[in-house]
Amino acid sequence: MKNVFLSGCLLLALAGKAQPTPRQLYPGLFEAVQLSGVYADSKTFVDALPTVPPAEVLAAYAQQRHQPGFDLSIFIKHYFLPPAEPVVAYRSNVSAGLRAHLDTLWSVLRRPAQPTAVPYSSLLPLPRPYVVPGGRFREMYYWDSYFTMLGLREAGRTTLLRDMVANFAYLLDHYGHIPNGTRTYYLTRSQPPFFALMVQLLAQAEGPRSHAYPEFRPQLLKEYAYWTAGATTLKPGAAAGRVVRLPGGETLSRYWDDSDQPREESYREDVEAAKLSKQSAPEFYRNVRAAAASGWDFSTRWFEPGQGLASIRTTSLVPVDLNCLLLTLEQTLAKSYAQAGDSAEAPKLRRAALARAAAIRRYCWDATAGFYVDYDLTARRPAAPRTLAGVFPLAFGVATAPQARQAAQRLQSEFLRPGGLLTTTVHSGQQWDAPNAWAPLEYLAIIGLRRYQQTALADTVAHRWVRLNARVFTQTGKLLEKYNVENPQALAGGGEYPLQDGFGWTNGVLLTLMNER
Repeated sequence: MKNVFLSGCLLLALAGKAQPTPRQLYPGLFEAVQLSGVYADSKTFVDALPTVPPAEVLAAYAQQRHQPGFDLSIFIKHYFLPPAEPVVAYRSNVSAGLRAHLDTLWSVLRRPAQPTAVPYSSLLPLPRPYVVPGGRFREMYYWDSYFTMLGLREAGRTTLLRDMVANFAYLLDHYGHIPNGTRTYYLTRSQPPFFALMVQLLAQAEGPRSHAYPEFRPQLLKEYAYWTAGATTLKPGAAAGRVVRLPGGETLSRYWDDSDQPREESYREDVEAAKLSKQSAPEFYRNVRAAAASGWDFSTRWFEPGQGLASIRTTSLVPVDLNCLLLTLEQTLAKSYAQAGDSAEAPKLRRAALARAAAIRRYCWDATAGFYVDYDLTARRPAAPRTLAGVFPLAFGVATAPQARQAAQRLQSEFLRPGGLLTTTVHSGQQWDAPNAWAPLEYLAIIGLRRYQQTALADTVAHRWVRLNARVFTQTGKLLEKYNVENPQALAGGGEYPLQDGFGWTNGVLLTLMNER
């Protein structure tokens, strides 16, 4: 039955609905490769290119697989070209300094436009040049890119910034949403919706003559439709897809993936993890994929308190960060309509934003903890885990002044460490937990604290984060995906893959903070 389903998906893909994914192209062979561990990193095979058409690969596999001495790894090496390694010719010059390194990286991480799809590649075409995060992340990613684009603005690379906004608009036009990353196997989910902030950033960079708001309004509307689809038909207490209706009738959104199968880029990891879960396999896979849609893959934020990945329950939570971003999307659309003189749509979007802000305050503020958290749909109360997602209501102006003061006190007493702010205070071995910290969350905490005049703490976080980045660069010649803020002498760890360098969002946030000093 599974192969019949995959064959149907392949026919749809080949009919022009979308490029087929690797699992759709190589049924049977795909599972064998990913489960056998031919490659140490499961992402390698899904990014590889065949040397002959897939039909020939499958025919050869069917003919050879039962022959004596058949070696799957040799077969794969013969029929597939692995993805290109990260740029190996580039070597950082530590003595030239951090700013020179950052300036060079924009060119190192830039990729040319690829207007048409490469046959049988999982890479999605893009009409303009773009910047990749680095390392194993060889494609453009959604929420990563906003923080990379902060650096492009600071570096005066406005043309490349515009190119990236145009690429995201292209994705919205072609797929109805912005996928997690520009690979076919990411098309079933999105990521934290930063497109509105990208449009804002472009308008700021281009100045008073910019037409970014009206130019990208059609795509902003498509983004909004994607995240709010089905909201009007829900009854209080119900959830469907990406939308939920709260007990009081308010509508908010949650992270979601349209597939309930193992992630293709982490197939073996998901299959093995599902064996340890009490959930049905489809339910477990859906929750894992929803966590990937959040960008926080993985964190105890999504687990039952005190338990591990097997208990993941992402779809049972209303994320505070996601809804702050959707609030910003509503405000951006309202501004776009107001600039166009639309006296009907602008007020409608402003009212939607006010309603969402009120719902966030009602359901996500934990008065006992003095901090913003996710909302637990099952328990009908604020969720127990306190995480750095709680800074989003500060960054986007949702919190009241007293709430912001309490949140700042919590950040100071519970999250602040020698290198910056912890993502969570739980040591689980997951990469979005202690002792790790990530540039996007540090940046949003800093701007949120400054928005509410918590300047001393904001400056402390900024200083510690820049100092940590600079120290690691001096020691290693690299800027990394994440950092250990508890022990700045040690590297960050955890997760499904080794620590990556490059690194787009680290570069963008670092340059922005350095230019403020």
